[in-house]
Amino acid sequence: MKMGVVSLATIFVVASFTTLAYASDPSPLQDFVLPLKMPMQLVCKNPNMVVAEDFFLSGLNKPGNTSNPVGSRVTPANVNQIPGLNTLGISAVRIDYAPNGLNPPHTHPRATEILVVSEGTLYVGFVTSNPANPAIKNKLFTKYLYPGDVFVFPEGLIHFQFNVGKTNAVAFAALSSQNPGVITIANAVFGSDPPINPAVLTKAFQVEKNVIDYLQARF
Repeated sequence: MKMGVVSLATIFVVASFTTLAYASDPSPLQDFVLPLKMPMQLVCKNPNMVVAEDFFLSGLNKPGNTSNPVGSRVTPANVNQIPGLNTLGISAVRIDYAPNGLNPPHTHPRATEILVVSEGTLYVGFVTSNPANPAIKNKLFTKYLYPGDVFVFPEGLIHFQFNVGKTNAVAFAALSSQNPGVITIANAVFGSDPPINPAVLTKAFQVEKNVIDYLQARF
């Protein structure tokens, strides 16, 4: 990767962090929190024991392994990797795409995402939530992105990125949560444990049961 491209991505992510810090987490930071029988206590590290490494992560300059069925790899930099992000309402990811690689349709239930392309050409998009009028379809917004281009995916909306180029592609993104979460639609619907009852899915997708059986077997 060329130094100029790396610098561009670095500056963009840092600038995005600064902007997103004004919109730190107002909502739950995880899917659910069950109370214990004993009073819940919030345990924080003694400030006198905090070190620079608590705010540091290396390795986002290294390509992720895209040898998987979808041909992409997301490398996170959230509170699980950087403890110092706790309560700050920001995180980041690096996304690598093989040629024809896809970051499949997914949502971040707790974050808006702002993405910048560092290398390659991506076809990206998101779909709106259900309109109030059931006769109106969900609207799709798409764009072809090139190095230096920026695109925003609003919080909670289904979105994707697809490498339409003949070479590898790389993107960096900032997200407005220390723990944005991710729900990959196909995996959640067809690969849950235990599986969703096929009768539910055949009705929802208006297909025969053998189609649902095939898809559940894939995930």
